[in-house]
Amino acid sequence: MSSTSDRAGLRGQLSLAGILIGCIGCVIITASSVYTALKMGSLPWPTIFTSITALVLLRAVGRTSLNEANITQVIMSAGSMVAGGLAFTIPGAWMLGLVDEVSWIEMLSVALAGTLLGLVCTALIQRHFVEESDLEYPIGVAAAETLLASRAGGSTGKKLFGSMAIAGAWCVVRDVLGLMPSLVAQLPVPGVAFGIQMSPMRWAVGFLAGRRSIIYWAVGAVVGWFGIVTGGSMLGVWDVPTAQGIVSSLGMGLMMGSGAGVVVRDIALPLVRGARASGSGRSARGDGFISRLISRYDAGVLALMAASAALVACFVLGLSPLVAMVVVLLSFVCAIMSAQSVGQSGIDPMEIFGLIVLLFVAAFSEATEVQLFFVAGVIAVACGLAGDVMSDFKTGQIIGTSPRSMWFGQAIGAVLGTFVAVAVMVALVTAYGPEAFGTDALFVSAQANVVATMVSGIPSVPAFVIGLAVGAVLYIAGIPSMMIGLGVYLPFYMSISTVLGAVVRWVYDRVCAARGADDEAAEETGVVVASGILGGESIVGVIVALATVATGLMG
Repeated sequence: MSSTSDRAGLRGQLSLAGILIGCIGCVIITASSVYTALKMGSLPWPTIFTSITALVLLRAVGRTSLNEANITQVIMSAGSMVAGGLAFTIPGAWMLGLVDEVSWIEMLSVALAGTLLGLVCTALIQRHFVEESDLEYPIGVAAAETLLASRAGGSTGKKLFGSMAIAGAWCVVRDVLGLMPSLVAQLPVPGVAFGIQMSPMRWAVGFLAGRRSIIYWAVGAVVGWFGIVTGGSMLGVWDVPTAQGIVSSLGMGLMMGSGAGVVVRDIALPLVRGARASGSGRSARGDGFISRLISRYDAGVLALMAASAALVACFVLGLSPLVAMVVVLLSFVCAIMSAQSVGQSGIDPMEIFGLIVLLFVAAFSEATEVQLFFVAGVIAVACGLAGDVMSDFKTGQIIGTSPRSMWFGQAIGAVLGTFVAVAVMVALVTAYGPEAFGTDALFVSAQANVVATMVSGIPSVPAFVIGLAVGAVLYIAGIPSMMIGLGVYLPFYMSISTVLGAVVRWVYDRVCAARGADDEAAEETGVVVASGILGGESIVGVIVALATVATGLMG
């Protein structure tokens, strides 16, 4: 990381304009990512959205370098990874009534420790996973193609910000003025929350998700809620509360099984094959995970960052020195698994890796319940930064951006995102209270609910074990069991509303084809508009929450 070319790239590609625009975008994207992750139970990839936004805003100030746009995009998106790591873990403590044991200082410490470890892991593994491996990183490739295709200009900015404005206005009419219900078409189905959300953000998630994934999501929802809950209770196999416990346990098992399948199919098996190939002399590429010729200065800085993370874990989060050491070491292992998973499947089950380390720590230590949430949060944040951000580095490799410049951009965005994510989390729990987080609450927080259940106890252990095994087998067989698990686990109205977004996508594709529209142009327009809708409602949702807090403080 100390080569002359890298330093030249740092001067030529990391500009003041890019940093300022990136930081402004980071604040907005991070805040909306917290809201989206909690509200939707998922966090759509921000890479393409931030790529387009960075390019549009830089052009507005007369900057046209794709490398500069790439680094600006990294600054914008890094904070969303911190947001995801926190939102997928910490709210679980609130669900268990531990809100008084999780102060903003401890949340900030979790985010900072995870950020430091994620940055260290990124510096160490970037070369191997991005430059030397055969991993595809489909999101990173798509972002690079978007930047290259958008070089010619056009109406991209109008589409993006126009759709954001429309979605934001919709949110104001619904949530502020109260002129629109949040749920329509409700039906009295015993044990099933049937209805359609009046949420453009939810529809946008369905629009952006792959058709195959949505089909499996819908199958999981129908089987879980109408098969197990409605069918089972009507036949007298079990009552509705028991059926709901089975469904939630089965859904969690399927999602965790999918994470286990990722580890087996996308990480363990390729590593075994690579080791065999290396042993037989067929592979002589690379010189390990080290991401450039790291100088003594670089190594010293990275070691200091890792040590700082361990000290924060010990003295602020109250973890024992042994547990802190285990967290630091396993964060590196999990970051490698995360980078491998993102590169091959485009999926980063960061909360699953956090759960794995959580369970390991719980097995040998006397960590309290709230400390287990801290452990999961640190690992999830680290995996988000060192895994998902590899897609951004892949984008940079394709268009020729300096890895050192990108790492500095990642560091800027991640540190800024740490403070923004914690501020938004505090604002939301202050405005709505801990009871607003949970499966049937305002913020579904699906992943955090899974973490909370693993800490407190599973409603139906047999259903969870079955889901765990089936989820792993299905994923290894090429079936997206994570999507099936989401359908089984989430309330039915969320699933059917997401499917509605996929139906809109199907109609949109058919209309564009009938009009003879260019496929790539139609695809780009759809992605840009849907991304704007997603961002618009998220941003206004955060503003509404902040306004609620401010109003409460003023009396």
